[in-house]
Amino acid sequence: MVVAFNVTGEERGGWTVVQVSGELDLVSSPALRQRVHDAVAEGRHSLVLDLSDVLFCDSSGVGVLIAARRLIRSCQGRLRLILPAQGAVDGSHVNRVLAALGVRRLFDVHPDLASATGDEPRPLSA
Repeated sequence: MVVAFNVTGEERGGWTVVQVSGELDLVSSPALRQRVHDAVAEGRHSLVLDLSDVLFCDSSGVGVLIAARRLIRSCQGRLRLILPAQGAVDGSHVNRVLAALGVRRLFDVHPDLASATGDEPRPLSA
């Protein structure tokens, strides 16, 4: 079975929201990397990556997320990830991968779009 990879975007309340679906792997991760670079080049430094519909993520995908964090931080921007705790199969695959690798704590993680694009203070996520 082939799973289509798709990256789309929209503006919401001062945030650039990039929705990612499918498999984030060696083949597809350059598309997400390019989308993040394009957004930053256009002056959009408040970025939400909605990874709710990512079914699989390998080390290439994790590398893109870490690189996106580094890029956004270099321009004093904000990066938030949407990684639902519950979902189709016991929550977000990306959430589990980041936790297993010990890098989830590097990201500002939110359960949904409303939370990610809001500006209310939140406790640090684990």
